Order: sequence, then structure tokens, then C-alpha cells
Amino acid sequence: MSNEVIFRDDVTVELVKASASDADVIWAARVSTAGEQSLDEIGEDPARSAGLINYLARERHGSPFEHTSMTFFISAPIFVFREFMRHRIASYNEESGRYRELKPVFYIPAKERKLIQVGKTGAYTFEDGTQEQFDISVSAMKEAYLVAYDSYQKMLDAGVAREVARVVLPVATYSSMYVSMNARALMNFLSLRTAREGSHFPSYPQREIEMVAEKMEAEFAKLMPLTYGAFEKSGRIAP
Repeated sequence: MSNEVIFRDDVTVELVKASASDADVIWAARVSTAGEQSLDEIGEDPARSAGLINYLARERHGSPFEHTSMTFFISAPIFVFREFMRHRIASYNEESGRYRELKPVFYIPAKERKLIQVGKTGAYTFEDGTQEQFDISVSAMKEAYLVAYDSYQKMLDAGVAREVARVVLPVATYSSMYVSMNARALMNFLSLRTAREGSHFPSYPQREIEMVAEKMEAEFAKLMPLTYGAFEKSGRIAP
């Protein structure tokens, strides 16, 4: 193999661009009663602003939260992106295996990743595996990845098109993408892809996409603290 094989157990999430603040929610909501003067009221008492945002979240008046935009760069295994893209309230641009040679970067679980599913679909929990189960899993993954990437390289070296050669690669191959969404869409994503006590509706996300969601949530909380607080108070339900 011409490229060094890299095994990762983490994900990368970077906020690369944002036009998102609690003030954006406030002026959008106030236009219904203040018209063009809504922009003049942004610098008012923060407590009143928090009360308005809490009201909007509690009563699920969601449209004012849509006047925001956040763009994230994400590097994660392909199987995470396939789950992510089921959320159709965002814009995506992903690295293409048709146009560039994919690097040999593959996912392996961290030691703390729970391995055993207990219960049936829709009513299950995950528990820790044994050291033997972890070792078997990591060994099998690495072996499969090396064989797959060697086959990929052989086809490329023989002149086979990238879009054909890539079909042998596993969904654990790392890809990268930009995703843009507004605050309402992000809250919807977080409500479904994080498991938290206190949520009004329980969620059972796969751990790897939850790792991405947790990093996105941290950026959201810094950008829009009043909105994030309202999201928490309303039981993590998107307005």
C-alpha cells in the first residue's frame, strides 16, 4: 500500500461559519407586533429576551429560530453520514470518491464503546463487552479494512476508475463534509441523536453519530445560550 493506514476512534466537528445569535430569534419574533421597529428592541433587558425565547420554545413557535445559519465541517465514518443525511432539513456537500482517491482512514471503537445489545428493537440498551469481545472486534475490523484497501489500490493501479474501485471500501472509511442548518433544524437533530435524561421523548442514537451531535451541541450552546437554555427547559424538543 502506498498510503499509511490510520485507525481512528473519534470524530472531527468544526464550526467554520455562523450567522446565529439569540438576537436573530428575537427580532424575527417581534416583527409580528413591532413591524420595522423590531430591530430597535434587540438591546433591551436580557431577562425579557430570555422570557420571549423560552415562550417560543415552550409553545413551539418555531419559525423565528430559522433565521440563523451554522456551517460545520465534519470528519467521520461513512456510516455516520448515511444516518446524518436522513435529516433532510440541512444542506450537505460531501467528499467524493468519484473524483479523488480516498485515504486509508478507518474507524475502530474506543474501549469505552459499549458492544452488547440487550433487548429487542425499540426497547433495548447497550452494555459493556468483555475484553475478549473488544479484541476480536478490533482485530476483525482491521483485517477487513486492510484487505479492502489493498483491493482498492490494486484496481486503481490497474487503471480502473475511482468510482468503480471505491465499491470495495467499507462504510467505516472516513469521509468529510460540510453541513449547514438553522437553529430549529439543529435542535431537531439533537433531540433525535443524543440520549439525555430529562428529554420528553427518549432517543436511542448510535453512539458514533451521538459523538458528532455532542460536538455540534457544544458549539450551539456557545453561539446561542438563551436558545440553548430554552431547548433544555422544553425537554429537548425542537420548537
